[in-house]
This record gives sequence, structure tokens and C-alpha cells, in this order.
Amino acid sequence: MSLVLYFAPGACSFVPHCLLEASGAAYEPQMVKLHKGEQYEPAYQSINPRGQVPVLVDDGQVITQIVAISLYLAEKFPQAHFLPTAGVARAKVLETLMWMNNTVHTTFTHVFMPNKYSNAPEVQADIKVHAVGTYRSLLAEMQYLLEAALTNGQPWFGGTHFGPLDAYALTLTRWGTIAGIHPEDYPQLWAFVQRVAQHPPVQRAIERERLQLNVLPR
Repeated sequence: MSLVLYFAPGACSFVPHCLLEASGAAYEPQMVKLHKGEQYEPAYQSINPRGQVPVLVDDGQVITQIVAISLYLAEKFPQAHFLPTAGVARAKVLETLMWMNNTVHTTFTHVFMPNKYSNAPEVQADIKVHAVGTYRSLLAEMQYLLEAALTNGQPWFGGTHFGPLDAYALTLTRWGTIAGIHPEDYPQLWAFVQRVAQHPPVQRAIERERLQLNVLPR
């Protein structure tokens, strides 16, 4: 099989996982167990020396980084309409996708892995507390952007078709619950995420990754 996706359950690789499911194409999903350190094993390092997911391999060509993979899949499967094709509409979707990736995502990294930024436990604790507060404000901004899109008559975050913004919004909202943030604090965003989770391609990815949308204790 020429298309292979290396993913980790609950990671940002959920985005291309959903896109591949929505494409209808045959592909091979390869799970990488980050908690077991499989990303550091020689076999995986030979594919991606950075030890990160996602990785897409198409006919032997290795593509990394979520934005690059999303763009590649949108071009490979134009019939799926993952992204607008041109103009301001395309630019605005890419603007939000890159903001999700370079701002919201990286803020969560400060919550989940503060050890990347300091080896002092007291500094790590401060980084995490500060990042959780920042993450709350970013979820509020994401809800605002979503509301603007839906008010504009769009059924999906990025327009008339399911795409990377929808899967990323689900991922980032779910990560908020890992940080102890109640999704009900963002009712419009949470309602949208639950609707996205019912989309059949997303359902299949959720089932394969065995994800729970809200990991906060009930």
C-alpha cells in the first residue's frame, strides 16, 4: 500500500487521520505508542529523526508536519474539498490552521510538557499554570472564530466541506480537558466539537484511537 500514516492516539496526528478517512482512499494506519518511546526506536527514527507524529509516507516519500500534510492531502484528494482552492477563502482557512498549529498547539505543549522549557521543577510548575490560563483565552478565541464562520452560513469551520480546521478544533478542545478546562465553558465550541465527532470519518478515527472527548472526571 503506497499511503501510510504514522499516528499516535490523541495527538495532533488525529487531523490527517480524519482527512484520510474522509478521502475514501486506501491507506495503512501505523500506530506509534509515544508513551512507550516508540518514536525513539531506530525503525521510526529512520523515517522521522525528529521523533514526532504525524508522518505521511506516499510512495516512499516522507512528509512531516501537520500543515504540510494537510496541504498535501487537500491537493491529492481535490474531490474531498478539504481546503478552499484559491483566493481570500483559502488564505483565511490557512491563517486559522497555522494559528491553531503555531499558537494554540504550542501553548498546550507548555501545559503538557513543561520539562521542554526548564529542568527546574518549580519553574515547570509556573510554566504549566501560566500556560493553562493562556490556553483558556485561546479556546475562547477559537470559539469566536468558529461562531463567525457559522454565522456566515458555513456548516463547517473552514467552509462548506469538512476539513482540517474541524478535526483540529476537536483535538485542541479535547486537549483542554486534559489541562483541566471544562469544555462546557465554551458552549458553542463544545457543541460543534460533539457534532464533528459524529461525522462518520471522524467517528472511525475516534474508534481506532479509542478516544474520549472529555477526559475530565465526571
